[in-house]
Amino acid sequence: MTSKVEKKLNDMGITVPDAPAPAANYVPFVKTGNLVFISGQVPFVDGKLQVTGTVGGNVSVEEAQGQARVCAINLIAQLKVACDGDLDRVVQVVKLGAFVASESDFNGQPGVVNGASDLMVEVFGDAGRHARFAVGTNALPLGCAVEIDGVFEIK
Repeated sequence: MTSKVEKKLNDMGITVPDAPAPAANYVPFVKTGNLVFISGQVPFVDGKLQVTGTVGGNVSVEEAQGQARVCAINLIAQLKVACDGDLDRVVQVVKLGAFVASESDFNGQPGVVNGASDLMVEVFGDAGRHARFAVGTNALPLGCAVEIDGVFEIK
């Protein structure tokens, strides 16, 4: 049976992909008590990056917002595994932490990360409202423009 959350995602035209495998020596998530800490997700689509570079350079804000949205979808994919396939177990999106590969004079990181934050609210409603940080950095793994991790409460 499909969860209510997954039905909502399907209605939005979003198919939750298989959770991406870790790219190095770490686990994709850790559950402790009712919290799930999900490792940083990059915007892989079918195992590949669609956009590389820096925001304010060769990546537009709109492209980067789309990449943040893909990171959020990949967070949800990991969350689905952590919830044994039932996204209706999500109680709260607690916090997102985001890094945006940016040119030194770019300061619109919060607007970029809204691509992920907006999706969480669209998918989980009020339970999708979360604390977060959005910071710029000179480079991210594999040249991606955005990387986001998350903390979620589940039942």
